[in-house]
Amino acid sequence: MKKNITVIGGGISGLSCASFLAKKGHHVTVLEKNKTIGGRARFFEAEGFKFDMGPSWYWMPDVFERFYNQFGYKTSDFYSLKRLDPSYRVYWEDNTHDDIPAELNEIHQWFEANEKDSSKHLSKFLEEAKYKYQVGMSDFVFKPSLKYTEFLDPRLLVDAFKLDLFTSFSKYIRKSFKNPKILSLLEFPTLFLGAMPSKTPALYSLMNYADICLGTWYPDGGMNKIIEAFEKIAIKQGVEIKTNHNVEKLTFKGKKIEKVHTNQGEFATDILVSSADYQHTESKLLGKFSNYKDSYWNNRTMAPSSLLFYLGVNKKINALKHHNLFFDESFDQHATEIYENPKWPKAPLFYACAPSKSDKTVAPEGCENLFLLMPIAPGINDDEKTRNHYFEVLLNRIEKRTGEKIKDSIIYKKSYCLKDFVADYNAFKGNAYGLANTLNQTAIFKPSLRNKKLKNMYYTGQLTVPGPGVPPSIISGEVVANQIQKS
Repeated sequence: MKKNITVIGGGISGLSCASFLAKKGHHVTVLEKNKTIGGRARFFEAEGFKFDMGPSWYWMPDVFERFYNQFGYKTSDFYSLKRLDPSYRVYWEDNTHDDIPAELNEIHQWFEANEKDSSKHLSKFLEEAKYKYQVGMSDFVFKPSLKYTEFLDPRLLVDAFKLDLFTSFSKYIRKSFKNPKILSLLEFPTLFLGAMPSKTPALYSLMNYADICLGTWYPDGGMNKIIEAFEKIAIKQGVEIKTNHNVEKLTFKGKKIEKVHTNQGEFATDILVSSADYQHTESKLLGKFSNYKDSYWNNRTMAPSSLLFYLGVNKKINALKHHNLFFDESFDQHATEIYENPKWPKAPLFYACAPSKSDKTVAPEGCENLFLLMPIAPGINDDEKTRNHYFEVLLNRIEKRTGEKIKDSIIYKKSYCLKDFVADYNAFKGNAYGLANTLNQTAIFKPSLRNKKLKNMYYTGQLTVPGPGVPPSIISGEVVANQIQKS
């Protein structure tokens, strides 16, 4: 039966969910508080530069392709993808750098050059990682994780052990490798999974398979091309998208939500899906109908937030690639200052993205578009003095490692940090990446996608299953839409 469904939030998960529901014949309205859709994947333009505000790594292209295929499209209908080679550059503590190649045989050579016999260990590691990716992406991530019995399939129980759910990532990789550079390379994706490698399940070596085997890609025109594609699909299905509509309260009738009230009017609804911040939805909109108390959220382990800088530079920076990882300080110390002893880091690792290396449309001719990201603990103090201090720290490090002067050539600068994540996304503690992917916050241990006290309320996005990141958010929208269709 056709229903009126309201989705709060026009980010990836909200647009995904809305599209699947509208495809089934429902009337779907997306309410977005900001002036543009896209959530953390929004973009802005300034001084001739076009900046992607959030996601900048295009991994798991198969997930995007699968989404487009379900609506009769393919990726190439929306944008051209190019595989980056090298995938990225890494600056090390010993004042050297390495370009990580796209070709697998060249990666094997790099491993072997750094540690004897590591190439054969890499082959076994990637085979196991491939298995985890295939099983994880086919059997696990599409489960709603509403009850234990979903995982009682005998094959899945066997897979659970083969997936190394109960072994730490740190311990797992150290069985095969000892070289510090190799360990750092393999551990770097865990920096954004939200926990120390010693507390992250070895299951997440699937991220290394995504990195090394599936590759790092870039959509011509920028990451916002993904949002343009999702918007076109949603509208084609009949979704109504309303921007500048901040949801302020809900009206309840018994155990159902009857109306959604925004700053621009009210909307009657049969079903409500929130792809907004889960904790914000609970604490500000649901009250006594919340799934979880404040104490629950305060006891969650959050993934990092970020200090971001968007820079326009009036010259080319020859020593940078499209993606650059500055691992020239201690990984363990920075990770500890994010997860174990939350505070502003003493000597941070950081990431620099120069998309203008691959895309002439994101910067004026002869200029460089530069995006800096420093992972930080959520919930710490955020002020301009601190931002300016770390701007100097990061720029000094870039200039030192590259041997190129940059500061005097910056013609545009914008920072973005905890306060902005709260203001734009109502992000709990200013988080950027949702919940940490620890074992006790995986699958059935994540916040439920369904409200337990209301008959017509669901949640999608990075704070519920399957977790943070663009591909998981796409999947989250589909999983919730399937649950609504079954109800």
